[in-house]
Amino acid sequence: MILVTGGAGFIGANFILDWLAACDEPVVNLDKLTYAGNLENLASLVRDARYGFVQGDIVDRALLDNLLAVHKPRAIVHFAAESHVDRSIRGPGEFIRTNVEGAFTLLEAARAYWSSLPSAEKAAFRFHHVSTDEVYGSLAPEAAPFAETHPYAPNSPYSASKAASDHLARAWFHTYRLPVSISNCSNNYGPFHFPEKLIPLVITSALAGKPLPVYGDGRQVRDWLYVRDHCVAIRRILAAGRAGETYNVGGDSEMSNIALIGMICALLDALRPRADGLSYARQIVHVADRPGHDRRYAIDARKIERELGWRPSETLASGIEKTVRWYLENEDWTARVQSGAYREWMTRHYGAAHG
Repeated sequence: MILVTGGAGFIGANFILDWLAACDEPVVNLDKLTYAGNLENLASLVRDARYGFVQGDIVDRALLDNLLAVHKPRAIVHFAAESHVDRSIRGPGEFIRTNVEGAFTLLEAARAYWSSLPSAEKAAFRFHHVSTDEVYGSLAPEAAPFAETHPYAPNSPYSASKAASDHLARAWFHTYRLPVSISNCSNNYGPFHFPEKLIPLVITSALAGKPLPVYGDGRQVRDWLYVRDHCVAIRRILAAGRAGETYNVGGDSEMSNIALIGMICALLDALRPRADGLSYARQIVHVADRPGHDRRYAIDARKIERELGWRPSETLASGIEKTVRWYLENEDWTARVQSGAYREWMTRHYGAAHG
């Protein structure tokens, strides 16, 4: 079996669903269930004997030791992290606690467990650490995409905390020989994405008749990766990736934020027209740029293609259409995850129009 941390979050839940659709190897999901953790994402697995859930914090060493001793996983896939840049700017402490202290605690628990395994199981064990392209900093418009050898230059409390956890994971391989692999992914999108992030925020705000906030001029460029393509990449790394290696995972789909929002508005215009017949694009409003906002990210994913044969199957156009249709078909899910606490945070951050 495998242990997944943060499996009730956006990417973690999609990974568990993808994993159990692809194979019968059981999964135990460890999640603290913070505001972004939602067990409803995994409701289809409630009666599945291959799936188990434990609520807990990756900073709790005793809990981790017990989980590893009882379930004896042959791999750990570490998603659990605080991940929203805006929240990290307003409250960096929780990002340091979860992303740095939590990664350290999990690595130490994994090292103790791995060291106790029989030689064959020890050789087969893998700890996979899931990270972000934001650790590399910001790219100039004409610069080559981030390769795995690109120097780290994080610019937000979030990306700095993830960079720290990457360095810890790498050090635990080189110092202790714990069989760690790392992946740095570009911006994910798709089903079950919590609606504080750009794509679900635009979809849900548009449908609710609210403003569509765009930071600054909106020309920040990101590489977009459909979440299920990311899940397949992680499965490939677990199956055939080399310990001690980093693999960049990207969607080969660069687009500016303002162009992406226009694409989403056009899809909504076609699939769910406004009652007045006007475009959802009329709801776009430019707001003050956030501090330290990186201008461009782009991923060079040739290493994972060359070594593991992985390429994204979705284009940005096909993935965005699937995503918009999913939100249109699951508006009840969106309504339930937008709790009072989430609405209060949106009001503080973007203004009363989002309350």
